[in-house]
Amino acid sequence: MQSASQRLSFNRARRLLAWVAAFLLCGEIAALAQLPFMNAGPDSAFAQIDFAQIYLDTQNRHIKEIERIRAQDKERVDSGVVSALDLEAPNNAVEEFNRASTLLKAQNSKEAMKHLQKAIVDYPKFVSAHIGLGLAYVDQGDPSHAKSAFEEAAKLDDKFPGSFCHLGQLALSLNDFATAESALEKAASLRPKDAGILSILAYAQNGTQQYEQVLQTAQRVHALDHKGIANVHYVAAAAAMALKDFDTMEHELSFFVGEDPTNALAPVARQNLAALAHNKEVRAAAAVHAQSATTVSVAQTVQTFPNSDRLRAQLSGLGDESDGGTCANCLAEADSPKMGGASGVASIVPGSSVGRIGGVWTIHKSVDDVALFFSVSSHGHMVNDLEASNIQIRDDNKPPEKVVQFAPQSKLPLRLALLVDTSGSVHDRFSFEKSAATKFVQKVLSNPSDLGFIAGFATEPTVTQDFSSNPAALGNGIDKLTNGGGTALFDAVSFACRKLGEYPEDERVARVLVILSDGEDNSSHSSLKQSAQVAERTGVTIYTVSTKEGLGDKTDADRVLEVLAERTGGEAMFPGDLHTLGSSLDKLRELIRSRYFIAYKPANFQPNGSYRTITVIAEKNGKRLQVRARKGYHTRVETSPN
Repeated sequence: MQSASQRLSFNRARRLLAWVAAFLLCGEIAALAQLPFMNAGPDSAFAQIDFAQIYLDTQNRHIKEIERIRAQDKERVDSGVVSALDLEAPNNAVEEFNRASTLLKAQNSKEAMKHLQKAIVDYPKFVSAHIGLGLAYVDQGDPSHAKSAFEEAAKLDDKFPGSFCHLGQLALSLNDFATAESALEKAASLRPKDAGILSILAYAQNGTQQYEQVLQTAQRVHALDHKGIANVHYVAAAAAMALKDFDTMEHELSFFVGEDPTNALAPVARQNLAALAHNKEVRAAAAVHAQSATTVSVAQTVQTFPNSDRLRAQLSGLGDESDGGTCANCLAEADSPKMGGASGVASIVPGSSVGRIGGVWTIHKSVDDVALFFSVSSHGHMVNDLEASNIQIRDDNKPPEKVVQFAPQSKLPLRLALLVDTSGSVHDRFSFEKSAATKFVQKVLSNPSDLGFIAGFATEPTVTQDFSSNPAALGNGIDKLTNGGGTALFDAVSFACRKLGEYPEDERVARVLVILSDGEDNSSHSSLKQSAQVAERTGVTIYTVSTKEGLGDKTDADRVLEVLAERTGGEAMFPGDLHTLGSSLDKLRELIRSRYFIAYKPANFQPNGSYRTITVIAEKNGKRLQVRARKGYHTRVETSPN
């Protein structure tokens, strides 16, 4: 960005060059006329001419630096990174914008808005500040003001694609597919080789049932470098299904699995590929509706400690889910395949729709049963012999309309994800943790129908063993974990929950995520609140086992592990030393296998994204027992067909 001081320096340089040229010309005229030059002798004259040459060279270098900065700014504008108008922003407006950016990355959108508004007052044409304000409104669950901010940015600079991209993403989150398609087409026309914009456009085109255009857009994406955007092929497969073009559907699913084999949707894709291979006449096409693309903001990697400003901000940003308000993120997650963990649909079937769960697009049916897992104990001992008559459920303070199923969890197939912190902060304990984890997995997966997968995480999650019922294979997956790197705990939790939630099932299952970590996070793009919401929507119960040594005072990192467990009906464990870790995992195995499962239809259910509280009461022989269950859930949002 060329500052005002740089522009002034450039003008000053031009004037000085003119002065130097005149100076040298006068010197030559004086010499020819044999006139004294500034009362100096010949040596002095040459010395001053040398000085002028040095000064001229210095100014030439300064001008070249200014030209380099100008070329760099032009490249940034041409690449769509920044608006040309932003290059003229004064320093005070830029400083306010930078403060706001830091706050937005820390999920402190309310404070960020104050600085963004100051930046706009200082410089009303600050396009990036208007976009930042729109993102802050999105975070606050205020789509109306977010739209106004994005529209103002687009009006200021209609050559900058970012404004139109954000308008399209916002419209997708509200299921306004026509508006989304229009805005994203404008963004794509400005950046025709941006694979990210094109992939979002494909979702919007699916929503408007422009299936041929979806396939064309997917081809454009495939021709570009599109690492990390393999999901566009999954959406293209759904579009091909709508057109009854099963060869193209098979082709797109093959691309999807080949490009991202450990994607949460990969098992679904493989199942459909198998069905296509055996029978080219698949079922009738679905009514396909794409939903929102979340705005991703890139978080800076910062050093983190057990007590840190970053973790404190994450904890304070959780809020109170029990206030009955509408979940802002649920607007982007509308028509989720599960409410509280009800089983999803394993394959592409009639009456299904394409939806998005925390960055992953899937094909599913709407299910309005609530599936709830809970554990019951008395004075620290698990109670395993309860019947349905011992249990009372209150959903939104009302008894269920109907109880669909009640059973001990041990009778349901288990879907287990073991997520192991492989970051540098656990280096000294890593070998012992892997040994304890191997024994735990071998004991907890006791039935042939049980499946589990192993993933390590540092800066990003890595699957070392995909879904398997073979304890030896899972043990080998644990052995493959390697240590080192940053810690992106929240991103890893979201990834593991989505992968568990999207595994194709023909019956109800128990989804459990076990995390071995010290609870620190210094690299995640998503927040603690967002990862807890993904766990809620996918019906995953989280158990956390702290790997820190020593008990001592509770830290922010400890509280992070507690929140993840408590909000999903699980439990947080703090062994305190490596020798106790093994016995803690043995206790955890008992906890997982001793839970109860109940499925019910809630009374007066409204698919409006509102939060409904859950209360579970367990009594036996006149004694109230201790129950551990999640506190509630957000309902799905009804989508209207186009």
